Amino acid sequence: MKKIYHLGTCSTCIRIIKELNPGEDVVLQDIKTEALTNDQLDHLAGLAGSYEALFSRRAMKYRSMGLHEQDLKEADYKSYILQEYTFLKRPVIVVNDQIFIGNSKKTVAEAAQYI
Repeated sequence: MKKIYHLGTCSTCIRIIKELNPGEDVVLQDIKTEALTNDQLDHLAGLAGSYEALFSRRAMKYRSMGLHEQDLKEADYKSYILQEYTFLKRPVIVVNDQIFIGNSKKTVAEAAQYI
């Protein structure tokens, strides 16, 4: 399975998808219009090793909700990602049993080798 979880309105995600030029065998899921399911998030966390690895501390709501002042646990990360799509670090690229999280140049370059 090849899948990219992204935000369709995010210019960085759009640029990365264009750069990767995924083929027709890659499924694109816009997390704003097609929310992550509990099962999908569990699968991603299994590949990533934790829910925290998928959690974005750059999301504007992270500070506005005072989450930066809390000691979040794995269950909290999962809950917030399911509640609000902005808490998913983007893009998340899955190629079979490989996962690539975020938009760093190194991560995108590694993902490009597998796509």
